[in-house]
Amino acid sequence: MTTRAIIHVDMDAFYASVEQRDDPKLKGKPVIVGGHPTRGVVLAASYEVRPFGVRSAMPMSRAMRQAPNAIVVPPRFAAYADASDRVFGIFEAFTPLIEPLSLDEAFLDVTASTTLFGAPAGIATAIRARIAKELELPASAGIAEVKFVAKIASDLAKPNGQREVPAGGAREFLAPLPVSRLWGVGPRTEEHLKVLGLVTIGDLAARSLAELEQKLGEGGRHLWELSNGIDDRVVVPDREAKSIGAQDTFEEDVAGRDALVHQLHAQSLRVARRMRRAKVKGRVVQLTIKYFDFKVITRRKTLDEPTDDGQTLYREACALLDRVDLRRAIRLTGVAAQELTGGEGQLGLFATAGPTRTDKLNRAIDAIASKFGSKAIVTADLANDALESEEDEEARRQVGASRQRKPPAR
Repeated sequence: MTTRAIIHVDMDAFYASVEQRDDPKLKGKPVIVGGHPTRGVVLAASYEVRPFGVRSAMPMSRAMRQAPNAIVVPPRFAAYADASDRVFGIFEAFTPLIEPLSLDEAFLDVTASTTLFGAPAGIATAIRARIAKELELPASAGIAEVKFVAKIASDLAKPNGQREVPAGGAREFLAPLPVSRLWGVGPRTEEHLKVLGLVTIGDLAARSLAELEQKLGEGGRHLWELSNGIDDRVVVPDREAKSIGAQDTFEEDVAGRDALVHQLHAQSLRVARRMRRAKVKGRVVQLTIKYFDFKVITRRKTLDEPTDDGQTLYREACALLDRVDLRRAIRLTGVAAQELTGGEGQLGLFATAGPTRTDKLNRAIDAIASKFGSKAIVTADLANDALESEEDEEARRQVGASRQRKPPAR
């Protein structure tokens, strides 16, 4: 049986690193990328601010108390999305088996790639070198036979390093680490394990499966397998998305149609750009509104034909906006495309086989954005905006999900 070679690549303080790269005055400084100072969260913390106890997903109010001299910059998701696209493009040069976990991290199965590119550790080094040269950003990597161990190895390699766990060495590598490193072990479970005398992963591995199942129930087998480096999950590339969307929380609650349609335009263009990158089209447009009192409503429209055109999404989103109460202050808006299909779609009865003028225009815009960045060409009403901001809540969810010590869904 061929030994698997899994690499976990994780960008270091991704958002903050992008900000420090793009603004030389921020290099070496304590930087927080975050939202509203009272209701926002920390989206990223540079390594210079981490000694103050500032971490991703922490409330901004707490972060500012702990690091009052930190430099706070608002998120620029256009820049992060562009950097992420380029990072994943580098991954694709080495293997098609890529499982994204978030914008800034992924599992790569390079088992078959070794015949072309050499040893797994050399592949990880080459990937990180390309990221450093082409994007001027730091990345860390872990190399192991299984996903769980590769993830821990990359965590321990940070910042800007890599660590390889040789074949057959997972159990020894894991043994001295605290049980909190295991997926699924939170503070309460950790305390329970300590009461049982299980402080390190090696302590767990030394116990029998029967004993752990007796004392820990169904979770006993899970912890026993992980502590022994057993993780049979494969790298799952290109998971099919059910929808593609974009949403934003406003710094201050807003009212009135004019301010909202401006936001919907930016969101629609973002969604369309992502759809075209994914080579899908959507048949349903959904508008999401969150009012100042956190009440959320949605409105949906089914289109005659699937689309990946931002202007079409924008027109439909505006029509849906006219169906909601705009007299109340609004905290968040979102646009999403649902019921996704392959990008070619089905031709209408009298449709021509070639691309439409809209298709050609979108391809030209995408080509320019790919070469010069997403803000190289924009509509006049969005010329002064960063087209890729995201809401703090969604960013907090993504940050939390990517940092949980448990395996992604099979």
